[in-house]
Amino acid sequence: MGQKKFTIKTLIILCFISLLTGGIIASNLNWTNTSVAFENNTQNFQEALITRNSFVKIARELNPTVVYISSTQVVKGFQFHTPLKDPFRDFFGDDFFNKFFGIPKGELKQKSLGSGFIISEDGYIFTNYHVVKDAEDIKITLSNKNEYEAKIIGFDQDMDIALLKINVKESLPTVKMGDSDTLQIGEWVIAIGNPFGLEHTVTAGIVSAKWRSIGQGPYNSFIQTDASINPGNSGGPLIDLDGEIVGINTAITAEGQGIGFAIPINMAKGAFIELKEKGRITRGWLGLMIQKVTPELAKSFGLKENKGALVAEVVKDSPAEKAGIRQGDVIVSFNEKEINEYIDLSRLAGLTRPGTKVKLGVVRDTIKKEVTVKIEAFPDEEKISKAPIETELGMSVQDITPDLAEHLDLSEAKGILVTNIISEGPADKANIQRGDIIIEVDKQKITNVKTFKKVIKKGKKTLLFLINRGEHVLYTAVKKK
Repeated sequence: MGQKKFTIKTLIILCFISLLTGGIIASNLNWTNTSVAFENNTQNFQEALITRNSFVKIARELNPTVVYISSTQVVKGFQFHTPLKDPFRDFFGDDFFNKFFGIPKGELKQKSLGSGFIISEDGYIFTNYHVVKDAEDIKITLSNKNEYEAKIIGFDQDMDIALLKINVKESLPTVKMGDSDTLQIGEWVIAIGNPFGLEHTVTAGIVSAKWRSIGQGPYNSFIQTDASINPGNSGGPLIDLDGEIVGINTAITAEGQGIGFAIPINMAKGAFIELKEKGRITRGWLGLMIQKVTPELAKSFGLKENKGALVAEVVKDSPAEKAGIRQGDVIVSFNEKEINEYIDLSRLAGLTRPGTKVKLGVVRDTIKKEVTVKIEAFPDEEKISKAPIETELGMSVQDITPDLAEHLDLSEAKGILVTNIISEGPADKANIQRGDIIIEVDKQKITNVKTFKKVIKKGKKTLLFLINRGEHVLYTAVKKK
């Protein structure tokens, strides 16, 4: 009996001890889990705080480098429609309607808004070409509200970039160029610009994709981002968390929201010197006709993947032919950069300075080899650079050869081309711009530089110029020095 009681009592004590011990252990486990959760939350909070402070710092430091661009384009031949039917107009005539109804015709001035960023202390600014295309005047507004008239120093329509210049006495804040090649998908980026004319708007998002092709020409290879980009952001900077420019905000898609595209800064920053000195970019040339490597072609050529550029034709006496590239070769790399899409080869070659030696990875008969090619200037560019150039009235002009007319997409070789403008010269003050085509001077047709010089020499102190600018024609008066 006594032993039984002892056993029951002992069991009760042991159970109590077990419960107590288990509670302590469980408590310790819960405390450990709580500590880990607290540490994780603290780390997340710190990371969020770092990101938040980064955005604030970048916005504060980069806002002064972003400019507001407004320009005016003149649309010729525009005429408002009247509510009256055409038979009445035909009977009474246009003069009657314009006199009594005040219906303007002849030209319409359109306003264009955009963004840009300062790349040098003395007032050079990068933006998109489409922001200032065919502009009659360009006005730049800085973050301190100071306004300046800007001139187009150079542009590249294929890449959609333009270099502008404003004359300033003080040193301006400038951006720092980053490296868009090292940009990672998922990385935070910030866009600063003037969407819908709302000056210095800051938005943030991530890099959604790289090397995105959206059918905007041979050199389109965009950074895709979900940072909010809208009309007016064009030409503004895309910035990483180091506060460096990694892209130029350029395009949006009308079909969806949160999808914007920026030109990688590595494509643009190498163009600054050429645009500044020559007003245009000299394209590199390989001399190849290439096509896409489809799965069927990849199998036929013994390739493991349908990547690279298939050589369909080699141009005679071209850099590629001189280097031994053959029809049927598949080019898979350019200076160790992988060619995923065939268009990548055209882009990389076109953006390479003529005279540069590059190494091409070539697959021939399933065997990979390396070929060195010396890039040459694109033939059209070479012919342009060899055309005769004369300087008059603070501008450089040249004859329009058939090759140049084709390059400029002109229906005929008519007039002379303005290739450069001297700042503050007579032509500059008359708002003549690089790329203008002079058709007439003092109502005399200009067919070449020789005729132009004769007319200038015999003309009065003020000369009446008729100019073709893009799709528009306009008059301007140029005063001799």
